[in-house]
Amino acid sequence: MEADKVIPFKTFDSGKILNLHVFNPSNHTPAGNRPAIVFFFGGSWVGGTPRQFYPQARAFADHGLVAVSAEYRTGITPFKCVEDGKSAIRWVRQHAGDLGLDPDRIVAAGGSAGGHVAMCAGMIEGHEDKGEDLSIRSLPNAMIVYNPVVDTSETGFGMMQVGAARKTEISPCHHVRKGIAPTLIFHGTSDATVPFENVERFTMLMKKAGNVCMLVPFDKRDHAFFNSSAFLPANRDDDFNNTMEESATFLTTLGFLKPIEQRPKSGA
Repeated sequence: MEADKVIPFKTFDSGKILNLHVFNPSNHTPAGNRPAIVFFFGGSWVGGTPRQFYPQARAFADHGLVAVSAEYRTGITPFKCVEDGKSAIRWVRQHAGDLGLDPDRIVAAGGSAGGHVAMCAGMIEGHEDKGEDLSIRSLPNAMIVYNPVVDTSETGFGMMQVGAARKTEISPCHHVRKGIAPTLIFHGTSDATVPFENVERFTMLMKKAGNVCMLVPFDKRDHAFFNSSAFLPANRDDDFNNTMEESATFLTTLGFLKPIEQRPKSGA
């Protein structure tokens, strides 16, 4: 499986380039005005590959979205990962006309540390890279995340990476407020990496603040359950398919997708 396009969106003085791996609906044109979804891969902020979300991106493109699997820097600090995530959302919105997407229907998505990057784009103020055009919003309009890191303090995952002195600076649980974009969370109840309690607490805080937040638990599933067998051959695709169905329902509720009976085979 390959992306339809690979587009550079960020270049550094070192010569390093970050790319967006783009999957388009069939017969897509720049006039499409489609909803879009931008995925961020997992890997504890130290590794990973955008190919992790190729299967989801292809499936969402078949639903009628412009789907993107984004690169971001790893092995530096989670703070730089967040900067790159915001840059990716901003670049996609800035180039909405060229990409054929609706700048007001952009979903940030990701798994584990990539889920954290997606959520920070939607929740954490600041942490914008220098030179960014801040007149273009880096906030997504919705979020879909898989086993996301939502607490980087001692009660969650990642304090070693962010440092004790900054343990809540990019910790979603500690930045919940009214007005955060509607959020859908998939999480395995037996996750030994990111405690299930973390997302239960996050969901409670979101609802208490008046936000839309749906938590879909997957009973006795571990941290990697949501991956397609195309990425993790040992996985079964039942869970992957269920997350896709729940996501389509969620996006239909938000008005990002038409009800299934009204959709053309590859249209939003």
